[in-house]
Amino acid sequence: MASALGAQASVAAPIGAGGYGRRSSSSKGSNTVNFCNKSWIGTTLAWESKALKSRHMNKIFSMSVQQASKSKVAVKPLELDNAKEPPLNLYKPKEPYTATIVSVERLVGPKAPGETCHIVIDHGGNVPYWEGQSYGVIPPGENPKKPGSPNTVRLYSIASTRYGDSFDGKTASLCVRRAVYYDPETGKEDPTKNGICSNFLCDSKPGDKVQITGPSGKIMLLPEDDPNATHIMIATGTGVAPYRGYLRRMFMEDVPSFKFGGLAWLFLGVANTDSLLYDEEFTNYLQQYPDNFRYDKALSREQKNKNGGKMYVQDKIEEYSDEIFKLLDGGAHIYFCGLKGMMPGIQDTLKRVAEQRGESWEQKLSQLKKNKQWHVEVY
Repeated sequence: MASALGAQASVAAPIGAGGYGRRSSSSKGSNTVNFCNKSWIGTTLAWESKALKSRHMNKIFSMSVQQASKSKVAVKPLELDNAKEPPLNLYKPKEPYTATIVSVERLVGPKAPGETCHIVIDHGGNVPYWEGQSYGVIPPGENPKKPGSPNTVRLYSIASTRYGDSFDGKTASLCVRRAVYYDPETGKEDPTKNGICSNFLCDSKPGDKVQITGPSGKIMLLPEDDPNATHIMIATGTGVAPYRGYLRRMFMEDVPSFKFGGLAWLFLGVANTDSLLYDEEFTNYLQQYPDNFRYDKALSREQKNKNGGKMYVQDKIEEYSDEIFKLLDGGAHIYFCGLKGMMPGIQDTLKRVAEQRGESWEQKLSQLKKNKQWHVEVY
């Protein structure tokens, strides 16, 4: 779902700070689309040096394009846009699909609390999905609560479009935060209590096999019936995963059947600058499409809200509340994805703002749900 559901927190992310996505490449041949000195030739890259080529030969698919330009990337096969209904539960826990890890890249900087990874998985085009859906992952090993049985499925929101990071419909990306447990008394890590699936994924190497199920979920599907609609996206941490897919579809890919002309407004809450996910990717959309994209960050350890406290995503929402409420009244879609604990604070803020406007939040929320403008996926 919009993020990792289940025991591990996971979500989506682009290859940002610390990732190899910043390396430059030379361009050769025709049909080349340039992004920040990157050259995409079909779905392969022309590398500047043999050293880089050998080092990253197996990681081409996970290359995250950091700067979108007005000329978008061609995608294939376009038949992936022909389906009228989203694919659902093509593979189930008892008969999962065996996919292959393409790459695992750290997304956050050294000062971020914890580690978040961008993981690209090759499904060979056999497990198609739509933006906003989730994959289930079955980590290897025995279920500690049911000896003799496999581990249970953990759900992770997919952080790529249906065409994947390689733009050929054969990969999917996950944004996964490594779940680590520290003993409150000793302050030391206790590996026996660490998240089984998140650590398995973050420790994976290219070529490793991974059992996946799904895809699942309809709540966070991107409505595309009105290409000029407004989409307000609110995320904490890895909850940004599905929005990365939305934004790549809107601003990076050349999809003949979907030409976005509306407004996408992203609110992202994380601890500090080093914790930002896909920041370069989002910042580049802001530069290239200033009339269609807005991007606001809430950095709880670096920014203060109007009362002098820590800046959380709900404080940013309150800051722009009048505009947000007007957009909702005009039919905008609003999405929430991230840790379950984010919702009470956000709901309290929206209720307070509604009352200040002389409105009943309960009635307004009921109407938003009735109109299918309200999309929530928390874990």
